[in-house]
Amino acid sequence: MPPLPAPPRSQAVAHDASPGSHSPGSPRQASRNLCKRETQRVRGLGVCVLPHALSPAAACVKEVEDTSEPTKRDRSHLESTLKLNEDKPADDFSGALQRLRKIYHSSIKPLEQSYRYNELRQHEITDGEITSKPMVLFLGPWSVGKSSMINYLLGLDDTPYQLYTGAEPTTSEFTVIMHGPKLKTIEGIVMAADSARSFSPLEKFGQNFLEKLIGIEVPHKLLERVTFVDTPGIIENRKQQERGYPFNDVCQWFIDRADLIFVVFDPTKLDVGLELEMLFRQLKGRESQIRIILNKADSLATQELMRVYGALFWSLAPLINVTEPPRVYVSSFWPQEYHPDTHKDLFLKEEISLLEDLNQVIENRMENKIAFIRQHAIRVRIHALLVDRYLQTYKDKMTFFSDGELVFRDIVEDPDKFFIFKSILAKTNVSKFDLPNREAYKDFFGINPITSFKLLSQQCSYMGGCFLEKIEKAITRELPDLLGSIGLGKKPNVLSCDITGCGETPKNRYRKP
Repeated sequence: MPPLPAPPRSQAVAHDASPGSHSPGSPRQASRNLCKRETQRVRGLGVCVLPHALSPAAACVKEVEDTSEPTKRDRSHLESTLKLNEDKPADDFSGALQRLRKIYHSSIKPLEQSYRYNELRQHEITDGEITSKPMVLFLGPWSVGKSSMINYLLGLDDTPYQLYTGAEPTTSEFTVIMHGPKLKTIEGIVMAADSARSFSPLEKFGQNFLEKLIGIEVPHKLLERVTFVDTPGIIENRKQQERGYPFNDVCQWFIDRADLIFVVFDPTKLDVGLELEMLFRQLKGRESQIRIILNKADSLATQELMRVYGALFWSLAPLINVTEPPRVYVSSFWPQEYHPDTHKDLFLKEEISLLEDLNQVIENRMENKIAFIRQHAIRVRIHALLVDRYLQTYKDKMTFFSDGELVFRDIVEDPDKFFIFKSILAKTNVSKFDLPNREAYKDFFGINPITSFKLLSQQCSYMGGCFLEKIEKAITRELPDLLGSIGLGKKPNVLSCDITGCGETPKNRYRKP
C-alpha cells in the first residue's frame, strides 16, 4: 500500500488568516487545531488521528495541556555554511565586470548583430544580464515545498516577508526574490521596463505573462550575492494553453540564465507527465547545473524512504540521458524539527552539502559569467562562419541566367550536398558537437534573405578592424586573460589553451588576401 500524502506544511499564520476561518474559540476550530497538532505528531501517516478514549473536545483540552508549539530547527549550520555572519565586504568585481562588458560590446556584439544571431537562438544578452547576480531557479510539481524551501533558506518564516505556501497550488506567478533596502513588491511590467535589470527581454512573452511575473525585494544578506526564482508548480492535468502565456518558453528563458537549478520532488509526487517531460527536455545540456531534491523525506520511515528514492530514479531515468546520475539531495527543507525516529544526521549532512553547493556557485559567480560570455562568443562565431559559407556557396553557384531563389533553396534543403558544414569543420577549429541544427537554418533564411548579408571578408574597416578577428581575439586571449586576472591561480598564457581548450588560434581561411 503506497504511503499517504504528507500533510500541508504551510504556516499556521497563513491558514488562520485565510477567508472563511473560524474564531479561535469555536468547537470547529478547536477540533481543527487538534487535527493539525495530531497530524504534526504523525506526519508519516498524513491523517488526523483522534484518541478513541476521549471526546474531541476533551482530547483538544488534553492536547493543549500536553503539547507545545513545534520547535524550530537550529539555523547555525545554515548561517555558517553560507557565511551570513561574516562582516567582511563581498568581493568587488566591478572592474572585471566593466572589462567584460567592454569586451562583449566591442568584440562580440558587432558580429552578433551583423549576422542576426538573436533570430537564430532567441538569446539577446543585455548589460543587466552581464552584471546580474547568480540566479538559482526552483522547478518542480506543485506543493512539493519550493516556496517553503526559499522561506527556510532566507529565514522568512513567520515574518512579513514570507512566501505564501500551502497544500494546494499556491504559486501561480514567476516570483523573483532579490535584494533591496526594504521590503518591496515590483510588478512584472515595471521589471521588464527597467533596463538596469536583467529581465527586460521578458517583454517578448506578452502582457499576459508580465501580469504573472512579480519581483520581491528583501533586505537579506544572502540576497546581496544571489537571486532566487520561484516558479509555478507543474500541474499535469492542466493544459499549457490555459496558462495564457508560453509557459515552456518562459521556463527556457530562465533555464538558459540560471547558474543553479533545483528540481524539487516530494514522496507523493513522483509521477512524470507531459509537462514535466517537456521541462526535462529543455534542461538537456544543463545537467551539470541540475540538482534533484527529494523534499519532506522525514515524513517517511526508512524502508518507505528507500522505496521512494528508487521510484524517483526510476521515473527520471528516461528523462536524464547522461552517463553519471544527477546529484540527489534527500532532506526536509523547512524550519520545523525533523520528525522523531528518522535519520536526522543523514538529513542534516544532505542539507549542508546542498548549502555548500549553493555557496560554491556564489563564490564562482565571476568565473561562471566569463565562461558564459565566452561560450556565447563561440556560438556567434560558428553562426557567422556558417552564414558566410552559405553566402559564398550561393555566389559560386549563381550565373547570369540562374534563378537566385531556386539556387538558394537547393542549398538550404541539402547543405551536405555542398559540403557547407563539413567545410567549416575542415577549415576552422570548430567542434562538430558545437554545430547548430541544420533544420534551424531553413527557418532562419526563411525570414532573413541570404542577399541581406555580407561576406566575412567584407566585414572589415580601417579603424575598427575585422569583426571575425576581433571575436577570435576575445575567445582565445581577452576572456581567458580576464579569467586569469580574478585569482584562479593560473597564468593567463596557460589558461589560453590548456585550461580553456581553445587550441590553436583560429584563422579566417575565407578572407581574401
